Amino acid sequence: MQVFLQQTLNGFTLGATYAVFAVGFTLLFGVLNVLNLAQGSLLMVGAFSGLELTLALNWPLLPAFLAAMAISGAIAVISEVAVFGPLEKRGANRWMALVASLALSRLLIAIVQETFGTQVRRFPASAWTGGVWQVGGITVQGLQLVVIVSALLLMAALAWLLARTRTGFAIRTMAFKPSVAQLVGVPVRRLRLLTYFLTGAMAGAAGVQLGILYNAVSPFMGENILLKGLSALILGGLGNVPGAALGGLSLGLAEVYSIAYLQSSLRDAVAFGAIFAVLIFRPQGLFGRSTRQRA
Repeated sequence: MQVFLQQTLNGFTLGATYAVFAVGFTLLFGVLNVLNLAQGSLLMVGAFSGLELTLALNWPLLPAFLAAMAISGAIAVISEVAVFGPLEKRGANRWMALVASLALSRLLIAIVQETFGTQVRRFPASAWTGGVWQVGGITVQGLQLVVIVSALLLMAALAWLLARTRTGFAIRTMAFKPSVAQLVGVPVRRLRLLTYFLTGAMAGAAGVQLGILYNAVSPFMGENILLKGLSALILGGLGNVPGAALGGLSLGLAEVYSIAYLQSSLRDAVAFGAIFAVLIFRPQGLFGRSTRQRA
């Protein structure tokens, strides 16, 4: 039982980072119908930003975490202004936007690779000195609590923004139909930029969380996480923010349980096998509604 509880805590910690990443991913898809495959690279940029701020400028972890979110969010906004916005104005179909996001991803990786090299880099020991406790026979690390609490706070803040504020109502109106939103006075252009910023910021937050959790940051860390984010998206249902959060948590738990009770080499096989099963038996996702039901 203690082993199960320990693995549940480990899985919940890993799943919390997936959930933060997937929520930003699905927000962009749900509001603007854009599947941005550069999200993984935005996560990587966030991780490097947090790392460099703690290493070069000796910033404490919390300000570095917030600044990393702002940097990834700003890059996401620039991508809208320079890439996705112009493509939409020219009437490009969504496949062109998808290819453009792939190109943007490779560009970001190349810039970081050229700047910092290809070697794995690590946060300084002074960045985090959390404790370790024994609770009911399981080991609880302070770092795990930081990751879980920060993930819950970020997702709660986003949920509050979308559900309880006028800005959130305007974003939901824009998601329903941009032309209708414009007719009723919603500042569509400003909200598009805000949505991109939020999605980039969530990716940057997940990057720092994963960087300190594994104490490893590399230019290629976003590529694998991109698949995990897409998986969480499918598990939760495309465009479903609460579903993406639950999908991320489920994926983290599935990975950790497969390592603990099967083999570590089956980690991805079990996780992605679950995705296949969902696609076959419930293509709208575990928490989504089918088009037929919505109609």
